[in-house]
Amino acid sequence: MSAQIRKTLITIETTLVEGGRAAPRPLKLIAAAAVLKNPWAGRGFVEDLKPEIHAVAPELGALLTGMILDAAGGADNVEGYGKAAVVGLDGELEHANALIHTLRFGNHYRQALAARTYLAFTNVRGAANCPVMIPLMDKNDEGRRSHYQTIHFAIPDAPAADEIVVALGASTGGRPHHRIGDRYQDLKDLGHDVSNPAAV
Repeated sequence: MSAQIRKTLITIETTLVEGGRAAPRPLKLIAAAAVLKNPWAGRGFVEDLKPEIHAVAPELGALLTGMILDAAGGADNVEGYGKAAVVGLDGELEHANALIHTLRFGNHYRQALAARTYLAFTNVRGAANCPVMIPLMDKNDEGRRSHYQTIHFAIPDAPAADEIVVALGASTGGRPHHRIGDRYQDLKDLGHDVSNPAAV
């Protein structure tokens, strides 16, 4: 079984001015999404999701990674990354989770970027035009707050009740004029060890 993809989508948002001040360099937020038939739709409760995960997730990971890299002009231009899935109303939230929370999906993107952090994520159930929100973080440093951003878009006719929207997101930099520091300075100010941030 391969992914039954109805359509794909690329969105690119370019910020030139933020807070009334020109950005030091234009910031691009890029999302690549695929709208596909939910492979478990209409089958009732499926105990073992692995066969469809193994068949569909790698194809989606490779496709969406390629779309992001093409839009960004290469892996070196991507600094922040994330992922998301929205399952239609006839599906389970677990179906959205199944396609994005597997190394068979995420490792395509992570390895293409030589990234070291985990992929931030959202996964929800929703109807057509449901907001797709992709949280981003720095691909190499989860404490770099300048790169905490969210891509927000919607697809007017997706997901249908028996579909899933799967998406990857990227940024070409951090927020223009970021000025809230990073978690490492906070930890130092609080007297906490970076390797034990909760001080437990």
